[in-house]
Amino acid sequence: MICIQHATIYTPDEVIADGAVLIADGRIQTIAPSSQIDLPEKVSCIDATGLHLVPGFIDLQLNGAIGLDFTSEPRGIWPVAAYLPRTGVTSFLPTIISAPLTAVSAAQKIITSSPPRGFQGATPLGLHIEGPFLHPDKKGAHNPAHLQLPTAAKVANWLPENGVRLVTLAPELEGALEVVRLLSERGVVVSAGHSTADFAQATAGFAAGIRYGTHLFNAMPPLHHREPGLAGALLADERTTIGLIVDGAHVHPELVKLVWRLVGNGRLTLVTDAMAALGMPPGHYALGDHEVIVDDKMARLVSGTLAGSLLTLDTAVRNLITFTGCSLAEVLPTVTSTPANLLGLPHKGRLAPNCDADLVLLTPDLQVHTTLIGGRIVYQKE
Repeated sequence: MICIQHATIYTPDEVIADGAVLIADGRIQTIAPSSQIDLPEKVSCIDATGLHLVPGFIDLQLNGAIGLDFTSEPRGIWPVAAYLPRTGVTSFLPTIISAPLTAVSAAQKIITSSPPRGFQGATPLGLHIEGPFLHPDKKGAHNPAHLQLPTAAKVANWLPENGVRLVTLAPELEGALEVVRLLSERGVVVSAGHSTADFAQATAGFAAGIRYGTHLFNAMPPLHHREPGLAGALLADERTTIGLIVDGAHVHPELVKLVWRLVGNGRLTLVTDAMAALGMPPGHYALGDHEVIVDDKMARLVSGTLAGSLLTLDTAVRNLITFTGCSLAEVLPTVTSTPANLLGLPHKGRLAPNCDADLVLLTPDLQVHTTLIGGRIVYQKE
């Protein structure tokens, strides 16, 4: 049993200024003020004086890191998972971008297999398949040679039991709504993205079962006062949750502030969309079968198109606070309970009894100090 004492604890309902959490068998047992905790025998205590204790972060869109690209090297999922706790991430969706469908199959085999012996790291919750059912006019950094129309046959084995949790597609494509309904019925979350959909087409997608929007504003028509398009539809429809890349480059900080005012009440998730260069020096890296040129701030194709990001999720949290003036308590759901709710995982993303003990201790300036997964320390700042 482990007890984390004297932390500022962020539960779904309150902030406890000097709190303690008891953990056993990988789950949270008790949360209370430190003065009210009766410590059992044989308990290991962690003194968290001056630190914030928050739920572990969940990233719904991550293409790779530390030089590894999931689409071309799906075995990289495990070493990247071992790296992520230093950024506060305890669960994530490895993202496979547009490629031959055999690339999806290869990633499914990896993610449904056992982790390497001795593995300690973030939990892959399933794949995010971003493509190949995207509109060519909004391909972004995806290779147009791999784009194709969706059919039921092509997604025959795409279901959570086979490692697929989230699928991004363009709802206006021929056959897309049938595939949306099929995947939704299986429990796969379907997202609209890389799309030219107008407002009516987007709304038809929501009626068919789309419940998420991939990196709002990016790879979709701009918001227009007479044609709100996919972006406007996502912001307006209460059925949808929205992903946002808060790095200051993909979306202007003032627009981030506006989005926060509109959907920061439980419909917003921060994502990194980070690629292989995350955690690496500037240079040339892969995103699928594209070469990406990376400096110390940004990743772009040779054409200049943005190609994922170099963002970490803890940085995204700090950025949102800086851009909007919101508090840590207000921003936390965007990287914890809201993505967990979208995926239907009530035991994740919450600091509450019986939930998984996936936890992060943050310093006063919100840097990651310690990360626990299943009640075990997997990262601690030196």
